[in-house]
Amino acid sequence: MLVPHNKPKGGVIMWNRRINRAVIGLLAGVVCAAPVAVSAATVQEILNYRGADRQAMLEAGAKKEGSLNLYSALTINQALRPLAEGFRKKYPYLKVEFWRAESRKIAQKSLAEIRAGTMVGDVLEGSGLAEIMVKAKAIEKFHTPAIDAIAPEYRDKESQWVPSRFSYFGIAYNTKLVPPGSQPKTYEDLLDPKWKGKIAWRAESESGALLMVTTLRLLMGDAKADAYFRKLKEQGIIGFTGSARTLVNRVIEGEYPIAVNIFMHHATISAQKGAPVAPHPLEPVPSINGTMMIPKGVARPHAAMLFVDYYLSREGQDVLKKARYFPVRSDVKPRKELEPLVPKVTGVKEMFISPEVLFDNRKKSEALYRKYFR
Repeated sequence: MLVPHNKPKGGVIMWNRRINRAVIGLLAGVVCAAPVAVSAATVQEILNYRGADRQAMLEAGAKKEGSLNLYSALTINQALRPLAEGFRKKYPYLKVEFWRAESRKIAQKSLAEIRAGTMVGDVLEGSGLAEIMVKAKAIEKFHTPAIDAIAPEYRDKESQWVPSRFSYFGIAYNTKLVPPGSQPKTYEDLLDPKWKGKIAWRAESESGALLMVTTLRLLMGDAKADAYFRKLKEQGIIGFTGSARTLVNRVIEGEYPIAVNIFMHHATISAQKGAPVAPHPLEPVPSINGTMMIPKGVARPHAAMLFVDYYLSREGQDVLKKARYFPVRSDVKPRKELEPLVPKVTGVKEMFISPEVLFDNRKKSEALYRKYFR
């Protein structure tokens, strides 16, 4: 049985002072929170068990637990529901419930539940989650054999999370307003006066403006990045506060000729449906990964590990692929129409920014952003 909880609109994590205060306020009491159903030692043994009878052990425990609760930022009908249904078919004795929300709301809800000692979610997934939950010491270390199918550079050395999906960023442009071939092809091209007042980005978004700031700070160094954004300010960049998907829609509608640091697959999917939009990568292409983790106080650790295994299996990754997300397994290729967006396929230079690097650079990147764009 699949039971969706309430469905707030989701998207990428958006940091602002109000949200930061709300999240940080929850961090203070998290570490002392008591687990809900199983002792911490027992949970660790279950989550990190590597014996030959691991599968049998997890299934036996999951049958007693009887259910699984997922908190995820994946789109419900496109990915989350099909994943839950596939898992339910594999383990029909488990009742599967899921709650879909923005990553920041998942973090807030999870930290509040942990603090109260009433953790409902067994598996958490989203973009931007790992940075918050690791900082709060609110997640358990765990091991899945499926991690061997993921390239080492994308793994967490501390085993506190696993990659859940990849995202690649670039520009989207309206092909009626910006004829193909004339679009900006480099970061320097964005400074051309002809684009003044024609460029939008997602203001203060962790994977929008702030990701672009972090990318160029890491690429150029702080001094050169400061000089670059001083010039970019003169272009009259439009700060957009809606979702990533909505910004691409506004480009399609012609409200903004160009959007920078968008999820490139959004533009590709729309273009295939006949919309006047196209993506273009700017080197190096920023890339990040979504993350999946097990919260402190997890009530159903056996079912949680079965789901992690399923999600990272070829079967689970194929569901993700069909949903037009980028799989994280090296042996599962993205959809054919999305392959031109993957730097390792096209030979375009990539800059992968891990959750830790993104979080460690957030304060400096936010300060530089506010210096010129607030």
